[in-house]
Amino acid sequence: MSTNMKLTRLDLKKDLKHLYTPPVREVEVVEVPAMQFLMLDGMGDPNTAQEYKDAVEALYTVAYSAKFLLKKEAALDYPVMPLEGLWWADGGREAPREHWQWTLMIMQPDCVTAACFAQALGQARRKKPGLRALEKVRLELFPEGRAAQVMHVGPFADEGSTLEKLDRFFTEHGHAFRGKHHEIYLNDLRRIAPRQDAYRAPPSHCIRTMPVFK
Repeated sequence: MSTNMKLTRLDLKKDLKHLYTPPVREVEVVEVPAMQFLMLDGMGDPNTAQEYKDAVEALYTVAYSAKFLLKKEAALDYPVMPLEGLWWADGGREAPREHWQWTLMIMQPDCVTAACFAQALGQARRKKPGLRALEKVRLELFPEGRAAQVMHVGPFADEGSTLEKLDRFFTEHGHAFRGKHHEIYLNDLRRIAPRQDAYRAPPSHCIRTMPVFK
């Protein structure tokens, strides 16, 4: 970055606050615009699967590479957005955790172009040559559309009551679910206890699901 270039800061968390900090007590309906994400697919128990841990590391490595690349070359700065996950399984919520399928993702601003992504991915590979999950990272547009969301605060083990709140909302308003279960982790999952024992640092995360309006 040239010393003559003025640093421009993108306040993504403020601009997208309505999508990342929903009410705790109430379910709300939001229109989610198409946004681009770093994405990586996998399967397995997030508590124990090495594939999951490697996916999280790979996504953050590329996300920070892109951030610092644009700060250096384009005088643009922005916060790395929260980790998000799309979840599904044959058998629904009762499926064994080892059968859970997921797409982990981190939202990227429009300034992260395909060329920028390719350069950031190259830097990430050089930084962590043994991290094979980097080969599965992609940049993709995600058109979510209309969705219902609510905040869950507390251990993952207590998430059931929040999901029941979503279920009641859908029943009362005559909606039906479509798409995948979507979670947005407002705490850094790399710095808290595992999902089944998260009491030491209770996580906060937004739960979002796409309804069909009847």
